[in-house]
Amino acid sequence: MFAAIEQRGAEIRTAKSSPDADVRASARRIRPCGPSTRQRIRAALRKAINDALAEELIVGVTNPATLVRTPADRPLPIVWEPERVERWKTTGEIPGPIMVWTEELLVRFLDHAAEHDPDLYPLFHFMAYRGPRRGEACGLRDADVRLGRREVTINNQIAVHGHTIRQKPPKSRAGNRDVTFDADTAAVLTAYRARRAAQRLAAGPAWPDTGLFFVRPNGHPWHPNLVTQRFLKLVRRAGLPPIRLHDLRHGAATIALAAGIDIKVVSDQLGHTTTTLTRDTYQSVTKDLHRKAADAVAERIRSRRGEAL
Repeated sequence: MFAAIEQRGAEIRTAKSSPDADVRASARRIRPCGPSTRQRIRAALRKAINDALAEELIVGVTNPATLVRTPADRPLPIVWEPERVERWKTTGEIPGPIMVWTEELLVRFLDHAAEHDPDLYPLFHFMAYRGPRRGEACGLRDADVRLGRREVTINNQIAVHGHTIRQKPPKSRAGNRDVTFDADTAAVLTAYRARRAAQRLAAGPAWPDTGLFFVRPNGHPWHPNLVTQRFLKLVRRAGLPPIRLHDLRHGAATIALAAGIDIKVVSDQLGHTTTTLTRDTYQSVTKDLHRKAADAVAERIRSRRGEAL
């Protein structure tokens, strides 16, 4: 099964890079199964077969899912430094699958989104500043937003199954969390709530009571795929180097770590189960921390040289 998954992924990647437009079109909106997804598939199979063995639904076999080896390496975020942006403009080359904007590029995007997509701008702002997952932002409940205290509780998400959406709890126990935010985000969300109230008043009885905070101008939930499509369109029209919507989350973590925020605080903000995942994923791109360490070493050596002279 895993060999078939890998073969299908290779076929999709080949089609996407084909010089034939029809072949490329055949793979549009189809993604290869990545390492993380394969890990989750393996974990689900291992658990299911272990349960069957424990209940003696099957006997006399070893759990084959424990013998499968799946790719363990996660691709690490790469920052769109000015030199990389210039090369992308010339060649179209994207250095890696996970790209992160610098703070300057993020500001350009948010300014563009505020002007050209005011309906989704508050959601994008929230994701860029505090790093919730797409489904968590779309599924944020109105009753869990406390603007006066500048905090929200994340305990719900909108998941996509095919094109159907449904609400469910976050992906892990750590995903249930309180997230605090800054005064700027509070102002953006307060203005959004006032605008939403005006839209609800204009809609009258036709306004659906979803209980969600971020909703479309007609009151219905945002479909996560539509949010992604609108995001990618904004990125293209703003002329910005491409990132995925999920990379706003990576950017929020990277900026927080670069600002010197303790890694445990960042891990809790993101809803990671352990700080190990946070450290392994983001520490490599927080160059300011390494630069400070390098400067500290140089200062100590410089002082010793001064003493020797």
